[in-house]
Amino acid sequence: MLNNFSMKYGINLLKACIILTAIVWSIFPILLIILSSFKRNNDIFSTPFKFAFEITFENYTNLWVNWPIFFDSLFNSLMITSGATALTIAVSAFAGWAYSRCHDRYLTWSAFGLIILRLLPPIVITIPLFPLANFFGFNDTYGWLIFLYATFFISLGSWIMKAFFDQVPIELEESAQCDGANISQTMRFISFPLGVPGMIATGVFVFIHSWNDYLFAFIFSTSKAKTAPVILSEMMGSATGVDWGVVFAAATIQLVPIAVFFIFVQKYLIEGLTAGSVKG
Repeated sequence: MLNNFSMKYGINLLKACIILTAIVWSIFPILLIILSSFKRNNDIFSTPFKFAFEITFENYTNLWVNWPIFFDSLFNSLMITSGATALTIAVSAFAGWAYSRCHDRYLTWSAFGLIILRLLPPIVITIPLFPLANFFGFNDTYGWLIFLYATFFISLGSWIMKAFFDQVPIELEESAQCDGANISQTMRFISFPLGVPGMIATGVFVFIHSWNDYLFAFIFSTSKAKTAPVILSEMMGSATGVDWGVVFAAATIQLVPIAVFFIFVQKYLIEGLTAGSVKG
């Protein structure tokens, strides 16, 4: 009995150590950025690292004065991210319902085709799309970036929604149809309301990726549609030198919205990751 207790205690201790290591590994870089945003430049890279330092808001003041375009880019990021999230949820909801309820070999092939397309690196489709977008005048517009982000995540969103709709008993829809409801009414009043957690889970993935994406925003924007990650890269490539305090201040501000958003919707993200794992 003592050996079993010791083994169980050792396993739990090992799990706790692994979890603690993962947490520290994940949080330390974020903590480093936030702390550095309140340091003077000569304290940021001091050796050894200083946890005790004189707090200053000078970096945020310099960011406001010297890089007002960064705050414009935050608005661009918000508009593009919101649009891409809404479009992806709308298309994925209908696609997920169709994959769940309509059993057809062509639909099945298209579903696996979505997976194959999702496996392609974004740069593979970026290069051939650039001259096309430039020809039609789509570059440097909200709509084009919204379309790209939505297209890139509709495949994942469709499978998430399919998993959620698979958990909705089809008998509920059949009962509504027996009472005279048509397909659109069934989807509107039964299927989609029950699939809201899946829609939110899909939205989380799209929102986080679109807010942090650099590749599409860098290639397909020049001035009007620049997002926050692009401006951050310009700060680090400034010809007058890198003001690291300002960079860390901008990174902290850019991090706040996505952190707050994630805190409020994390339970739906977990549901999205585990959707379909338990057969009801």
